[in-house]
Amino acid sequence: MSDEQAQHTPRSLIVTFYGAYGRGTTEGSGGAPGPVPVAALIRLLGVLGVDPPSVRSAVSRLKRRGLLIPERTPAGAAAYGLSDAGRQLLEDGDRRIFGRPAGSPEGWVLAVFSVPEEERHKRHLLRSRLARLGFGTAAPGVWIAPAPLYEETRHTLERLQLADYVDLFTGTHAGFTPTARAVARWWDLDALAAGHRAFLTAHEPVLSRWTRRRSLPPEPAYRDYLLALDAWRRLPYADPGLPPALLPEDWPGGRAAEVFARLHDKLWAAGARYVGEATDGSYRTRNTG
Repeated sequence: MSDEQAQHTPRSLIVTFYGAYGRGTTEGSGGAPGPVPVAALIRLLGVLGVDPPSVRSAVSRLKRRGLLIPERTPAGAAAYGLSDAGRQLLEDGDRRIFGRPAGSPEGWVLAVFSVPEEERHKRHLLRSRLARLGFGTAAPGVWIAPAPLYEETRHTLERLQLADYVDLFTGTHAGFTPTARAVARWWDLDALAAGHRAFLTAHEPVLSRWTRRRSLPPEPAYRDYLLALDAWRRLPYADPGLPPALLPEDWPGGRAAEVFARLHDKLWAAGARYVGEATDGSYRTRNTG
């Protein structure tokens, strides 16, 4: 199994599906369907190569985690919708995943934390959450990220009730190591670049094929878009958007972001039509990006 195949787990694909097409509950709420019937979810994941037992098992795990809740369709069929926590998680990810690169303020945000030994489980939670936000490690207990991540970091730590353990600072790097060399120490740039290149290897040819096509058949558009989104949505968190001047000249992140943006613009709406078919036409299209 390739790395690309390994990351497309049933649970990840279901989260990706709800993020792309599974939000909203009523007419006028943004166009997404209400609770997704289990039969439709099995069909929608089957297109991506996931068998029915794996769908049911992954849904059960997401239900235990509090991200999905069991509901009924108006016709009484068993279905699953997003919990409030699940919806918040997806909304928090929208800016990072669907955002377009833009000019951003210079400088850094530092997160310095201290957790009492009797609450060391929160120390692990803090480290894992800061890593997932894209922070690098400057020193033990000192994490660093580009300044534009300040508001997202503050919001996330407050939402998780971790703010009491952390002090946030903003500022510039004043030496002694040149900043570009320090960045290479704070982040594993080779690993980040490898992630971008793996995305390009898998999905740039997909974009080329769709660019040459005149029609947009809904089912293959849905399949290719979900697989691209499932691969892409991790990268903007692993790579926090470091200033280009501090990165190697051949940095592949910009090209990877452009490929995903073009796939999103090209395929999302056609994929929405397929979701509509699978959910008995209850889907009214909306562009998430």
